[in-house]
Amino acid sequence: MKGLCPMTSGQIDIKSNIQLSKDAVAAIPDIAYTVPDLDGQVQIRITDNSDGGNSGAELACVQADLSNGQTVYQKAVGWITAIIAGLALLVAAVVAGLGHSNTAAHISANTMSLFGFFQAQAMFGMTAVPLPPIVASWTQNFQWSMGVIRIGFIQDIATWYQRSTGGEADTILSELSTTSVDVEKRSLEKRALDVGREMGSRAAQYFNSDLFKRAAHSGTSLTKRQMGSSNMPVAASKPLTVHGIDRVAFRANIEASNVFMTGYIFFIVFIGLVVISVVAFKWILEALAKSGKIKGDKFQDFRNGWTTVLKGILFRLILIGFPQMTVLCFWEMTVRDSAGCVALAVITILTMLAMLGWVCAKVVLIARRSISLHKNPAYILYSDPVCLHKWGFLYVQFKATAYWFIIPLLSFILIFGLLVGVAQGSGTAQAIALLILDCGYLIALSILRPYMDKKTNAFNISIAAINFVSCIFLLFFTEVFGLPGLVVGVMGVIFFIMNAAFALILLLMIMVASGFAIFSKNPDVRYQPMRDDRGSFIKSQSNLTTELDALGATARGENKAPFKPREIDADSGSSSSMDNSQGYKPVYNKENTSYDSSPFVGHDRSASMRSDASRHRTQNNASPWQRGAGYER
Repeated sequence: MKGLCPMTSGQIDIKSNIQLSKDAVAAIPDIAYTVPDLDGQVQIRITDNSDGGNSGAELACVQADLSNGQTVYQKAVGWITAIIAGLALLVAAVVAGLGHSNTAAHISANTMSLFGFFQAQAMFGMTAVPLPPIVASWTQNFQWSMGVIRIGFIQDIATWYQRSTGGEADTILSELSTTSVDVEKRSLEKRALDVGREMGSRAAQYFNSDLFKRAAHSGTSLTKRQMGSSNMPVAASKPLTVHGIDRVAFRANIEASNVFMTGYIFFIVFIGLVVISVVAFKWILEALAKSGKIKGDKFQDFRNGWTTVLKGILFRLILIGFPQMTVLCFWEMTVRDSAGCVALAVITILTMLAMLGWVCAKVVLIARRSISLHKNPAYILYSDPVCLHKWGFLYVQFKATAYWFIIPLLSFILIFGLLVGVAQGSGTAQAIALLILDCGYLIALSILRPYMDKKTNAFNISIAAINFVSCIFLLFFTEVFGLPGLVVGVMGVIFFIMNAAFALILLLMIMVASGFAIFSKNPDVRYQPMRDDRGSFIKSQSNLTTELDALGATARGENKAPFKPREIDADSGSSSSMDNSQGYKPVYNKENTSYDSSPFVGHDRSASMRSDASRHRTQNNASPWQRGAGYER
């Protein structure tokens, strides 16, 4: 290599392009040119060829990882998966507004499970396990689901906030081009490792370059966080090793000290955009209805109770961001980038835990009340529109009798995120703990089968099974079994193929279900009615005929007095469904001056329904949002 032989003092100009002999090229297997994120290594040995007594002695050895320029980390993959997941949730919301509650529940439940699978893939990439290049690249495609997205001005805001609250931002990315190697102050072994690190750091700026190297296998990690000193310079005297969340940040071209603020900012911005979109959609619908461009009963449930729907959407967004913020908040508490960042992390995670815990307790109390009054938890959970649209995101994907399963599910997410965020110092401990946790969750899910029907159970059990197998792979990647590098590389390829094929299947299923919901006149026919009879309890004014509505109103006695809005409250001693729980009260008939034990005694049943229909709609609010659970009064 010209520049090294002969070696001169001063700046070294290395000519790294070497013409290999035909024999050397023939020894390279064909797979090296086709497999993406090749887990290969190249070694350069420097020997003493002088005529002295040490002729042929090895003076130095430089080892670096080699890539063929092909990678499975493609930004298009992240964009496509994000768009499909977002559109599926949008379709579920629109279909629910049109009154197809069964279809909306299935699409929403499956999309949330798909999003959870994406987040699990991202969290596997955040573990401290030394991942093969193909696994690290594959999991990097889903880091958008954890808010790890690079935008220039967002990084400026994160750095400014960190420095203004007493922190010191990392400068790893800004020093890649200025890192120097001090040969005189280091041994030949350290020098060789530093040369490989410098070449790898420069190449890592360009993920499409032919040579990508990572400074690994040095046996020592001296990042700022691991040394516990915020004042330690990045360019330490020993090799710098990035792993776990630091590795994810480095590949995303984000300073590790900005990861928490980046995810936090995107979470807050996402919530704000959704709120603005819901409010804008409400006023657009009202304008279209007034101008006569849409029928007055279109999205009637949403228009009448849009504030309650908005609250439910906000709770759902908190549930979606719970895995992301669990990992980032607990991780920030361990690295402590600045006092302001730590304060935000503590406040955010405590607020989310308090809100989700309060809502779970609310749902459990309502379900127990429904069981005590009606022998069925689905009655109040699904008959009261306020309860359904505000807190339904916690239980609609489950069977009515398994409404409580959201509690173990949230506990599983909390422990999973806690392990990923806190145990960054030991990849082996992370892999073992995650394997045990996923195994327990898979067993519980397979035995209880808590989801609404067989297809949804199969959908979620399959996801849990794939995640469990992925945890097994993580354990092998930790090198605790001492597997050869070739075996680990092959297992990395299998990990990628398995998860990529499964993700493609899930995406196709979601796309087919969403397409059927959009283009079918009655998408509910694709799904069987729920065995818990939730459909008979869900009340939508837009789906009721005049006769059936009048029949229900007459049977409940609603035509005798206007109905006042009454929201179900678990803290109160009664609800609207409790007032009529003792049975039907006799109705006094002034014309016949007698008490009737039934509203249908003494007059024609169908005639009464038709004659009372108009009067009922004028006396009572037409919206089910203004009725309590069960509609009784």
